[in-house]
Amino acid sequence: MAKIYYDKDGDLNLLKGKKIAVIGYGIQGRAQSLNLRDSGLDVIVSELPNTPNFEQAKKDGFNPLPADEAAKLADVVQILTQDHVQR
Repeated sequence: MAKIYYDKDGDLNLLKGKKIAVIGYGIQGRAQSLNLRDSGLDVIVSELPNTPNFEQAKKDGFNPLPADEAAKLADVVQILTQDHVQR
């Protein structure tokens, strides 16, 4: 039987004061970045310049950085890019 987790099962305070880098601002990256930011966390996003997702990140109030720069600034890194471009 699978365990079901609810909001009460997570402790957002574990991430307070940490920088979270989200590498990739596609469908999942955008949703997770906005959710984390709306939850009061410090989020850095990374997306390739001159792409529609880069422009969307800017419209959403982020300043997209190159992946290596975002990772260096972050305490936690989420890689949400397509499998074939993760290298």
